[in-house]
Amino acid sequence: MLFRSLLVISQDTSAYGVDTRYRTGFWNGRPLKTRMTELCKALGDLCERYDNAWVRLHYVYPYPHVDDVIPLMAEGRILPYLDVPFQHASPRILKLMKRPASAENNLERIRAWRRLCPDLTIRSTFIAGFPGETEAEFEELLQFIEAAELDRVGCFAYSPVEGAQANELPVPVPEKVRVARQRRLMKLQEKISAARLKQKVGSIQRVLVDEVTEAGAIARSSADAPEIDGRVIIRRAEGLKPGDWAQVTITRAGKHDLWGRVN
Repeated sequence: MLFRSLLVISQDTSAYGVDTRYRTGFWNGRPLKTRMTELCKALGDLCERYDNAWVRLHYVYPYPHVDDVIPLMAEGRILPYLDVPFQHASPRILKLMKRPASAENNLERIRAWRRLCPDLTIRSTFIAGFPGETEAEFEELLQFIEAAELDRVGCFAYSPVEGAQANELPVPVPEKVRVARQRRLMKLQEKISAARLKQKVGSIQRVLVDEVTEAGAIARSSADAPEIDGRVIIRRAEGLKPGDWAQVTITRAGKHDLWGRVN
């Protein structure tokens, strides 16, 4: 078996083991508790055997025990990358969404994570125009986006889903307003993303090559999940092929992508 990148994806990765009450299983002949921290440690051990392959965590809700995973990222055991679906910043809207936590707690947690692991990349998704969302509550969300300075953000204009309880909530937001709010949020995020990527110019990044053409190569860094995040574009890629690791010096940054040359 040979692999380069492992994506851990579930409806709620941070809830791993809750349904089994964190019972102890066995892996490689040794006991292993079914809990997120132990899972990440074991995956880190596995990937170390395969040329330091990447482990990337998706859909991790910001429960307190997630803090225990950050040291593993700081140590290089797993990628310093978290996909955390914060969804919103208004406590009232979060409650209507049936989501835990608050913007204040999330901001402090983000800052604590970054103090411990400065290279941490945080991706998140948000919903604009959820039923009942006021202009003030949307502004609260924009303030959170600006303060959090998240690396990667996706935003969806709320869309009614058949059978969803949210459809019964009062004061639906008109579609035109929902779409306008989505665009405002993404425009703000573009500025944040461009500023954060600009800080990487001159740095050396370990990248995984996905595609090679006559014009060069398309790769991704530890900050780039496949298909949903940015790319590292390499102009001259002689000798590279898909699946290769490469050390790349970043020479230019855009709103979402980086450009670089092979060292």
